[in-house]
Amino acid sequence: MALKIRLSRVGATHQPIYHVVVAEARSRRDGAAVEVLGTYNPRSKKDMLTLNLARAEHWLSKGALPTDTAKTLIKKARKKAEIAAAEAPAPAPATEIPAFLPEEKPAAPAETSAAETSAA
Repeated sequence: MALKIRLSRVGATHQPIYHVVVAEARSRRDGAAVEVLGTYNPRSKKDMLTLNLARAEHWLSKGALPTDTAKTLIKKARKKAEIAAAEAPAPAPATEIPAFLPEEKPAAPAETSAAETSAA
């Protein structure tokens, strides 16, 4: 069973949206897919590509062959992930927590007034 990472077309006429899928090489373009990895919307400037890069890497390691277009989209997703990782702020240095907490002193006994001592 040869697997390919390729695009599957969805969307209305003249408004294409593509799913990036893992499918058997002999199946139809819009046929059954093994897994949907993400979407590609060429008409949108913002959020043009959403791709689960970890799953794409998994399928590539299992021997799935990407089509030329899918290979280009995976490259773009990798570059986008690298940029996002570079722009992410560095984690704040961890503050040390003392190994012990200072013990609280027991409250001093309340002073008894002279009236209370004489009444008792």
